[in-house]
Amino acid sequence: KANVDLIRGLVWVGLLASVATFYAFYRWGGGFAIAGFLFNGGLAGFQFLRNFKFVDYQDVNNIAWKSIPLTMFVTQRGLLYALPAGLVLLWHWREKYFRSKEDRHRSGPLPFWVELSLYASMPLFHLHTFMALSIVLVCLFVAGDPQIRGHVLTLVLSALIPATFFVWLISDHFQASSVLEFHSGWAQNDGEFKMPFFRFWFFNFGILVPLAFTLIGLIAWQVYQSREARRFELSAVLAIGLGAFVLACWRIGRHAFSWRWAVVIFLALILLAWCAARTVKGGFGGKEKLPEEVAFIFAATAIFIFFFSIKTAPWIWDNLKIGIWAYFIVLPFLWRQLIAQWELPIRAAVCFALFASGFVSLFGGLAAGKDGFGFANRGEVDAVGFAVRKMPLEARFAAWPTYNHPLLLDGRKVVMGYPGHLWTQGFDEYGKTNELLTKLMQGAPNWRDLSRTLHVRYIFWGGEEKTNYASSTRPWEKTATLAASGTWGAIYDLEQARPPAPATTQ
Repeated sequence: KANVDLIRGLVWVGLLASVATFYAFYRWGGGFAIAGFLFNGGLAGFQFLRNFKFVDYQDVNNIAWKSIPLTMFVTQRGLLYALPAGLVLLWHWREKYFRSKEDRHRSGPLPFWVELSLYASMPLFHLHTFMALSIVLVCLFVAGDPQIRGHVLTLVLSALIPATFFVWLISDHFQASSVLEFHSGWAQNDGEFKMPFFRFWFFNFGILVPLAFTLIGLIAWQVYQSREARRFELSAVLAIGLGAFVLACWRIGRHAFSWRWAVVIFLALILLAWCAARTVKGGFGGKEKLPEEVAFIFAATAIFIFFFSIKTAPWIWDNLKIGIWAYFIVLPFLWRQLIAQWELPIRAAVCFALFASGFVSLFGGLAAGKDGFGFANRGEVDAVGFAVRKMPLEARFAAWPTYNHPLLLDGRKVVMGYPGHLWTQGFDEYGKTNELLTKLMQGAPNWRDLSRTLHVRYIFWGGEEKTNYASSTRPWEKTATLAASGTWGAIYDLEQARPPAPATTQ
């Protein structure tokens, strides 16, 4: 253990991550990108004009595009690393590939070992960000010159082994099931988010929708005028063919053989063969790199199409973990290529329309939580930490599975984490473990065998356990050693038998 106070450590991690995120956004897109992160919103926040009350109008069940700082940055600890690291990589690639002078040999702001470390370690912290960055690299490969393509290949091949190891690590040795499946429209047809197409996208995203389409149209026209469209045609056909081939193989492997999907595989192979023939005959594309705005808008568009079409988590809203990167990438180009070209009054009006709703929602949400939100009992966490300090770090505890259990906050292993988190990460068979844990904690006749099956050394019996396993017979109290106890509860050591009671004498 690092002997760092839990509360102090959490505060410092949050502060340092916030400063790093601010710096990364500033380097990537200046003040406009910072505003885009803090004040993302659509039309919901304009309800403020009715009553002039600061409320988080986006934090309602039917709004999908919620405040990123309040619903993602604060709640998803992986983003504390992924956001600043990912943005720094985007900034580095832009500077290295498109802005570095020739006499600098395109060294870029970061040494290669730092670039590789940030990219290869990303799956450990945030797999969706790793996917988004990988899409960016593919698009830079397409839009770049031979020198850029060589560096991209070097980076990807160097990161292959460590990144695969981290994916293996977080997926329980590849045991977590894949949740990738075709699902068009993101959340527009799901549950409480369901709305007609145009209402969903304009109500959630507001003026961002027409601005983004205008920008993409301008960039597409620029590419067409430059006669560099051939490489995008090949890339689009290759992506469609490869995607169709992988999807069809996955469907057949997961379900059963179907002639419909066999035909899809056949057509996909034809597309891939056509791409190969065109590439052999005329090359992949020009030897000159495309402008940076073309390369990155291409990447943002590819990420958005993936976000829009492919479900990457059991809860469809979690697709935002990858979707936000399309938004972040487009922000600096939206300002420089479009909004900054207009007169000051128009710029001010557009920025108001873009950010006013998010501004109201952010400060409304902060005002609602001005006294803080209950997360854990600090006295209980400290007391449990003191009680377990001499117990082996590798020992596993049986306890009620919740996100803020004092054992977890003290860095100890438990049989099972919070089911809501397990479900969203693809561990859809946690029900079997939960069933065994429940039988153990209820004191089933074979509780000893269950504890060995679950590799349990200690049973924690505190407030959550008393509430959720109220009918338990607690047989360990008679046979196991009481390792620690206090007002917070008790811990029993299953590997040490309870000492016999002293004999009574007349």
